[in-house]
Amino acid sequence: MAAAITLAAEAPELSSANTGFMLICSALVLLMTPGLAFFYGGMVRVKSTLNMLMMSFISIGIITLLWVLYGFSLAFGSGSAFIGWNADWLGLSNVGLTELWPGYTIPVFVFMVFQMMFAIITPALISGALADRVKFSAWALFVALWATVVYIPVAHWVWASDGWAFKLGVIDFAGGTAVHINAGAAALGVILVIGKRVGFKKDPMRPHSLPLVMLGAGLLWFGWFGFNAGSWLGNDDGVGALMFVNTQVATAAAMLAWLAYEKIRHGACTTLGAASGAVAGLVAITPSGGAVSPLGAIAVGVIAGVACAAAVGLKFRFGYDDSLDVVGVHMVGGIVGSLLIGFFATGKGQSDAAGVFYGDHSFDQLWKQCAGVFAVLAYSLLASAVLAFLLDKTLGMRVPEDEEVSGIDQSQHAETAYDFSGTGGGVVGGSTAQALAAAKNKKVDA
Repeated sequence: MAAAITLAAEAPELSSANTGFMLICSALVLLMTPGLAFFYGGMVRVKSTLNMLMMSFISIGIITLLWVLYGFSLAFGSGSAFIGWNADWLGLSNVGLTELWPGYTIPVFVFMVFQMMFAIITPALISGALADRVKFSAWALFVALWATVVYIPVAHWVWASDGWAFKLGVIDFAGGTAVHINAGAAALGVILVIGKRVGFKKDPMRPHSLPLVMLGAGLLWFGWFGFNAGSWLGNDDGVGALMFVNTQVATAAAMLAWLAYEKIRHGACTTLGAASGAVAGLVAITPSGGAVSPLGAIAVGVIAGVACAAAVGLKFRFGYDDSLDVVGVHMVGGIVGSLLIGFFATGKGQSDAAGVFYGDHSFDQLWKQCAGVFAVLAYSLLASAVLAFLLDKTLGMRVPEDEEVSGIDQSQHAETAYDFSGTGGGVVGGSTAQALAAAKNKKVDA
């Protein structure tokens, strides 16, 4: 009886402070998806802007419903080392309002909705690699299938208590493997199947709105504090605060490193480089920020900034058309951040595991990180390529070439991002040649 009383006294109780904190973090993570939409939307040409925005926004709708119906149950229910199951979580019909997430002081509903936001943004990340050329209906179906076949199992591997990577001791604080490597490898698998944009390496494909890119990057940076610091599921100790600090430090370091690389290689510091460098730092610190010191976070940011800046050029060398550098930033940044845990983990943060530069200088954690990184990369790349191949051979993944050239916004959404009809000096919806011809005819008539 005394033992029972002791256990009851030690059982976690609902914390209003942690619950409120996690709800705020969940909202911040949701903000990242519109932020990503603006970031990607500014990087494409005018004729693809709305499609790029919609590819992110549709993920919010699809994943929200799938996560409630079965996603949360399969990702975080008890099961095998590869997939979970909890019948009470199907449709969330048997979850008590104050039922606590095991071992924590927040309700199951709060943990569920926090993880829902992660599930939403991960397939949205993939969309940047596919700009200008994918049917919207095929993309929507791909999101649903990919989340089911790839994201949910990988999330179980990495974050569920009985997942094989979790039990192995792979450290991934907030999604270096489950989110960023997963999305980046998926992007590579899909673009190898669907091919290049019309005019790749021939036509200029510069961003149409760099202010929109900077706005998106700023919203991502802001929301990422919820993404990272919230992953400790409370603020009862200093680990969440450490992650908050390291997120800021690594992002700043990566941005400066990317700009320095640009200045040395190309002679200028660009706004696109600043935005991309910041995202690279955010990606790299996501898995590692709870395990490294602020000085380690600086090292992670600098290495990721340079590595990702160099990696974005590989698409021209190897000929794969990663439209908005999802592979170069998210896959490479996720790999860098995950592997550097094996060197810079101090053993004093989220885990007592130390990297090569700390403790007894063992390579043990590095090998564990390698196992997690390359298993997720290989599975996501292969499964995503197979899904894209099947969809391409059935529904068709790509729009017709003439629609791609004229503009995917008009063909897929019957809208355009900007209305120039009131500005004068042009023919709405026509080409420059048509506008010049119209002006010439008008002059002859006069």
